[in-house]
Amino acid sequence: MTPHITVLTLGVDNLERAVAFYRDGLGFPTQGIIGTEFEHGAVAFFQLASGLKLALWPRASLAADTGLPLGPPSATNLSIGHNVATHAEVDAVMAQARQAGATIVKPAGTTFYGGYAGYFQDPDGHLWEVVCLEGLG
Repeated sequence: MTPHITVLTLGVDNLERAVAFYRDGLGFPTQGIIGTEFEHGAVAFFQLASGLKLALWPRASLAADTGLPLGPPSATNLSIGHNVATHAEVDAVMAQARQAGATIVKPAGTTFYGGYAGYFQDPDGHLWEVVCLEGLG
């Protein structure tokens, strides 16, 4: 297997709310929700850097497609890292996320390794780390 990830799918409880958060709140480009004509088909895709796509798909649809039982969400299963160039950019992204409706889990500050980072959760509880390694080797 060639280690080339092309799609990161986040299971969400409310697809419309999730799309509004990422599209309207964070400014991620999307064509909106597609696939509504299919049972368990409604999904939204967002183009990210380097050809990576972010998909938002209802958790119930993901469970139905995989055959796995729908379990409770957990924010500590995964975090998504968003690296920026400066401390000011970390602060700006954290403010944008808060304005969009994110929950600030850990305000931006100096990390134990000398970086600068903060954590927020999207409306479905997915954990994002916004980090700057400015000044580190």
